[in-house]
Amino acid sequence: MKTRTAIRLFEYLCLLLLASVAGAQQLQIVSAEYGSGPARIDVTRRVRELSRQSAAFQVNNDVFGIDPAPGRVKTLRVRATDSQGRVRTFEYREGSMVNTAMFAGWNGGPPPMAQSGYVILRALYGVPGRNVDVTQRLRQLAAANARFRMGNSTFGVDPAPGQRKMLRIWARGPNGDVRKFDYPESSTVDGAMFSSWGSGRWGDPNWNGGWEGPGRR
Repeated sequence: MKTRTAIRLFEYLCLLLLASVAGAQQLQIVSAEYGSGPARIDVTRRVRELSRQSAAFQVNNDVFGIDPAPGRVKTLRVRATDSQGRVRTFEYREGSMVNTAMFAGWNGGPPPMAQSGYVILRALYGVPGRNVDVTQRLRQLAAANARFRMGNSTFGVDPAPGQRKMLRIWARGPNGDVRKFDYPESSTVDGAMFSSWGSGRWGDPNWNGGWEGPGRR
């Protein structure tokens, strides 16, 4: 017990030391991803939000509201630029602490550079071959909640009884790239990473894509 307490005290003192050093030069967050291998999600806005709220946070599924790679140890990968414009990459293993004091936005530091998020094209709920379009329902939920926990009752339908379902959101990024965001049934959806989330100014009825993506059903 004494050893564990000493370790925690040491970690806390390290955070304080890093915070004092970071005060002289903070880094601008460019991007942040959470996951394992190819199963990763964009959590840039969430990390910026956490950086403004506290000097440190623990990397886990709860803080991001999703488990992008169930059963696997995940990492948070943050890319940031320093005052010289150099890009640095920081990786934090699941369960470790992130010292947000080094990033701009913490404790009255300069705000992070504006960066457009992903614009939702379509939202589907279910499983491959058995899913329904819930874009309109998601728009209603977004207007009332920045974050929400979802399931059958959320969308008023069970497209695949007896199977574990998923909310799949297809969205277009600031560079025109289209990617998917998957949320397992009963997980929390955080709209912070999506552009114009609460306004409902998204969704493309002409988008040619389904569960499997552009041009596929």
